[in-house]
Amino acid sequence: MDIAVNFSQGGLLSPHLHNVCAEAVDAIYTRQEDVWFWLQQGVDSSMFKALPKDTEQALLPHCRQVEDLGKPCVCHYGLSLAWYPCMLKYCHSHDRPAPYKCGIRSCQKSYGFNFYVPQRQLCLWDEDP
Repeated sequence: MDIAVNFSQGGLLSPHLHNVCAEAVDAIYTRQEDVWFWLQQGVDSSMFKALPKDTEQALLPHCRQVEDLGKPCVCHYGLSLAWYPCMLKYCHSHDRPAPYKCGIRSCQKSYGFNFYVPQRQLCLWDEDP
C-alpha cells in the first residue's frame, strides 16, 4: 500500500467507504495499480497522496521504537493463518498394499506487512514483544 486516500472524498471510489472505514479516517491506503485504474475512470487525482517510498521509509524508525504518538514511523502488522487445508493426507496400512486417502493435511502461513503511518498513534498494536 503506497498511496493514502482522502477519506472526505472517498465516496467517489466506493459508496461503502464511509461506512467501512469510518474509524480509519486518517489511515486509508491503496495500491498504485488501483490509483491508475481510478484515474482512468476520471477520478480526481487530488484525493490521493503518495506515501514515502521504501528508501525514505528506511530512514524512519519502527513504531515500536517511537514514544511520541504524533511522530511518523514504519508500522508492522503480522497475520498468521494457523490452519488451512493444503493437501490430501495419505495413510499406510498392513492390510492394503498401497497408501490410501484418509484425510486432509493442514498447513500454516504467516505474512508480515510494513507500512508508513504519519503518526505513531495509528499503529498502537506494534509494541515490543
